[in-house]
Amino acid sequence: MVAYYSSDYDVKCQLDTCKTYPVITDSERGEVLCGGCGLVLVQNLDDVSHDTRSYSSEEFMKNARTGPGTSLTMFDKGLSTVIGTDKDSTGKSLSSKTKYEFNRLRTWDQRSKSRKTTSLSKAFTLLHGMKTKIGVPDNVVENAAYIYRKIVSAKLTRGRTMASLISASLYAACRQNNIPRTLDDIAEAGNVERRILSRDLRTIIKKLSLNLNQYDTTSFIAKISNNMKLSEKTKRDAFDILKKCENEKITAGKHPVAQAAASLYIAAILNGEKMSQKKFSNESGVSDVTIRNRAALIKKTLGLSD
Repeated sequence: MVAYYSSDYDVKCQLDTCKTYPVITDSERGEVLCGGCGLVLVQNLDDVSHDTRSYSSEEFMKNARTGPGTSLTMFDKGLSTVIGTDKDSTGKSLSSKTKYEFNRLRTWDQRSKSRKTTSLSKAFTLLHGMKTKIGVPDNVVENAAYIYRKIVSAKLTRGRTMASLISASLYAACRQNNIPRTLDDIAEAGNVERRILSRDLRTIIKKLSLNLNQYDTTSFIAKISNNMKLSEKTKRDAFDILKKCENEKITAGKHPVAQAAASLYIAAILNGEKMSQKKFSNESGVSDVTIRNRAALIKKTLGLSD
């Protein structure tokens, strides 16, 4: 029988064959196991590891034992200069003159940051805001920060806005990691014009020699169907229609979002889910004329009828 203990415990397995085996403590799971038979003797142990609360970056740096992990999404990569509190190494308070000197040092530490550091701080603040809006994982944001740093190093920021370059970097990172986000999604999240975003994206692809793979069309089918709350059968039928289109080689050079929306539209019609092309257009960001043309081509090639 598993026992529940608060903190102090001294427990051993009751089997005679296990008395010679040591007791194993699993700190991650909070359990004490028998080294012989593997029986859980104690569970739900209290976590007695180091625990502190920090309400500012300076307090966190002071209390953390190893410091935060370095990240490209931080303007200083997590290697900040931290001037401690008004106490010396022995814990004694400093004199008023020394306190004044350290306060001046903190002030000049803030003022001495380069212009590049200030611009990176603003850019990555915008990047984290866009991450929340469109819901992308941390590895994509890290990749976008890396691309933006390459843009700054290549001196491509002149004549271009920070928002458009950050948006272009995030879209390129989404393409590299196969995260289905359209140009319209990125432009809306970054509050930039789609035309400017496309222009800056072409520039950084050419100047940085980026190799962006085409999106997997099936990922857009899952995204659109989930947003429109279509049935699972409709989604599966759309996958089958798209697979047949790829076998017939009619997807080459076609817009992946339009192809996914047209496949979903045909699958919805075949399953009796009456939805207009306008709804698919609003959800996918592709014009209803494009969806109509793609759907007509799919029906003609596969021999489908309503």
